[in-house]
Amino acid sequence: MKKNKKIKGGNRQTSGRNTQLGSIAIGVGVVLIITGVVGILHNIHSSENWSVSDEGKLSYDLPEKTDYSIINSNTTESSDIVKLLTFKSKDNVIQSLMHFPSSSEKVPGIVVLPGAGVTKEEQQGLASELVEMGYATITIDQRNQGAVYPETDLELFKQDKEPVEYSMVYDVLMAAEVLRDQKEVDSDKIAMLGISNGGRFAIIATALDPKIKGVVGISTSGYQTNTIDKDRVDENTYFFYRSIDPDTYITTISPRKVVMFHATNDTIVPYSMAEDTFELASEPKTMYTVNGTTHGYSPSTKEELKKELAIIFNK
Repeated sequence: MKKNKKIKGGNRQTSGRNTQLGSIAIGVGVVLIITGVVGILHNIHSSENWSVSDEGKLSYDLPEKTDYSIINSNTTESSDIVKLLTFKSKDNVIQSLMHFPSSSEKVPGIVVLPGAGVTKEEQQGLASELVEMGYATITIDQRNQGAVYPETDLELFKQDKEPVEYSMVYDVLMAAEVLRDQKEVDSDKIAMLGISNGGRFAIIATALDPKIKGVVGISTSGYQTNTIDKDRVDENTYFFYRSIDPDTYITTISPRKVVMFHATNDTIVPYSMAEDTFELASEPKTMYTVNGTTHGYSPSTKEELKKELAIIFNK
């Protein structure tokens, strides 16, 4: 019989070119107001190996092992190793790239989550910088290339069917399992790093998996669903939107570290929303303000990122 391990969330709790995150956050609020009708009350939603508590917290059962296949492996000019692989995650096969530094010792690993519309190949610039710092990485192609469809997912949730966004969180958790299973990686030292929409999934996955050492969110934020008056909306709608909001989970990450980077004039995710999400996190936490309008990783923050990852991994 296959053994399963339970990964649970904590307290209540998408980037780039295709989902205007500020608009999504506003849209969430609009949907909640429009659906301000008392519906069928469900304190707990569950189906198969996932559940959502009456506090809006997602939990998952994960298998001890996941099936994955190395498609090919190459060595770069700098002796780094790059592997193309696929792994099974629920009803889907996830494409991913792993990048390892040349090292005789096991190294910490980082799950890298691109923003919406960004492929794993397009994120290899950052992955290469992380390898230069001495870390192994796994970068995945997220379902829908990271785009989310909250209204469609809400309808699935109401039917106790698994929303796609939940499956996307599961994909991230499974990517961490694949990385842990590599002989080049110190399985006790895995962190999450996500950009924009990927940052949201990184925060949620870190909260759900207590083995993750910490999280770095770049150009990301929550949805501020904690400001919604629960008594004025349909409970199904409320619990679902709370369950996909990083703000619901970020408070539970401590004592592991939360690090955020955000541009003051980011036109995709407003700086103020990132500040609000950061304020919800408990210590230890650090937020770096980046000048300008950059949405995504800025090479100018490389040294700060290097320092914070060293703290996360206690190097």
